[in-house]
Amino acid sequence: MNDGACESPASLLQVSTSQTEAPGSDGKGPQEPLEGDLGTPFTDGKIAAQLENQQMFAGAACGSGSHRLLGIMAALRPLVKPKIIKKRTKKFIWHQSDRYVKIKRNWQKPRGTDKRVRRRFKGQILMPNIGYRSNKKTKHTLPSGFRKFLVHSVKELEVLLTCNKSHRAEIAHSVSSKNRKATVERAAQLAIRVTNPNARLRSEENE
Repeated sequence: MNDGACESPASLLQVSTSQTEAPGSDGKGPQEPLEGDLGTPFTDGKIAAQLENQQMFAGAACGSGSHRLLGIMAALRPLVKPKIIKKRTKKFIWHQSDRYVKIKRNWQKPRGTDKRVRRRFKGQILMPNIGYRSNKKTKHTLPSGFRKFLVHSVKELEVLLTCNKSHRAEIAHSVSSKNRKATVERAAQLAIRVTNPNARLRSEENE
């Protein structure tokens, strides 16, 4: 097969189906349990799920550019997806910022001797404290279950080879458009998910 040629996902799916047929499925003998890629037996439902994943990866490999990246990103899922619980989602505001325009809403700690917010009087706005801290196990975790890892070059993507199911790459703001494109293509080859693959990249319009 040529380097540029690529089989269709349907043909790859047919080959996978023929390879996973049981020897006793013709009714001549007892049907033996099929085994997956890791040697563990699985049921018919797991067979369908595995074939679906194979078809997804085949479609991703046959594509090019952003289509290949989207196929790999759709197939990659976090190894563990913990439930993220936020104790407080509202922002803490500066005292009396809702009353006076000249006072900004950004939080500043009251330091006055007679400040009723600092003295925690009843009915006053809340002050941030350590009790609102997020869980250490889920801190800095994205809603998708991954954690961000900032990369500045293509070489830094190799760090995520062994932990691509727990971390995802985020291209730094200072990276140029040319290096961004190379980084996104290399991430697709290494099956590494990128949080901002389309940042500062313009799609060429067909004339």
